[in-house]
Amino acid sequence: MKRFIIHRLLSLIPTLLGISILVFFMIHLIPGDPAEMMLGERASEQSLKAVREQLGLDQPLYVQYGKFLGRLLQGDLGRALRTNENITTEIFDRFPATVELSLMAIIIATIIGMFAGIVSATRQYSIFDYLSMVGSLIGVSMPIFWLGLVLMIIFSVNLAWLPLSGRLSYHIQIETITNLYLVDSILTGNWAAFKNVLWHLILPAFTLSTIPMATISRITRSSMLEVLRQDYIRTAKAKGLAPWVVHYRHALKNAMIPIITVVGLQFGILLGGAILTETIFAWPGIGLWILNGVYARDFNAVQGGTMFIATVFVSINLVVDILYAWVNPRIKVS
Repeated sequence: MKRFIIHRLLSLIPTLLGISILVFFMIHLIPGDPAEMMLGERASEQSLKAVREQLGLDQPLYVQYGKFLGRLLQGDLGRALRTNENITTEIFDRFPATVELSLMAIIIATIIGMFAGIVSATRQYSIFDYLSMVGSLIGVSMPIFWLGLVLMIIFSVNLAWLPLSGRLSYHIQIETITNLYLVDSILTGNWAAFKNVLWHLILPAFTLSTIPMATISRITRSSMLEVLRQDYIRTAKAKGLAPWVVHYRHALKNAMIPIITVVGLQFGILLGGAILTETIFAWPGIGLWILNGVYARDFNAVQGGTMFIATVFVSINLVVDILYAWVNPRIKVS
């Protein structure tokens, strides 16, 4: 197992290097001049030239990339052009909001998706099976921005049950320790803030969970059906074991490999920044921050944020690979 983990860690190096090359050169294809965005359209050519020299934008792209890669190797993501703040600091100010939203969304998606997939598989061709598959198709196909707006109109505007946007009501104060508001409110015993944060999470988390929920449901159903056709399952039934023992203790454990894969990948995608959801609900996460960086032609912020997300994503893939052997000991790691 140690050799496997070391091998996978070493394989991350060329992956991240390739991502850094793609990110750097694709971002420089975005039209617009960062110096002009900083100084305004009426800035003199002399002022623009001075800013370009200061930022190194007048140098060849390969030289700029070399400096960018050198900073990355030192763990330095640079400074944002818009605010002149350290990008690492800004990311860690924003990322906990994305983590909180993504974690809540993947929990909702996993619980509902796995339940629907298991019931669909154990009751194949029943009305629930057909409804579950139709629901999965709708969940995958439904535009997130449309669903978010519909839920806001119904539950925030018409019924006034849930907050419209944001992460915390303006009249609620919370002492930040980890910047994960749910965790911070528990650590400080601020239960009014805990309830308020949870209330703000419901709409954006459910909106964000629909696509992974549908994917998890379909994967769970197909994986369970494949396992339920195996000989050892028929043997377990022939021994007179209760259906729930056959389904959950024998079938589900052996069907978990593809489910873990899709849950891990979906969680990594969500952590990459749910740009549409964060924009609709004014959620101050990393996706909205990177989007604002694109609008402002803030190359440093977009590059740094994208590399951070890529690192998180490949790290989650590594964790998923390691979980394979834990869930299914038959998998041999060489």
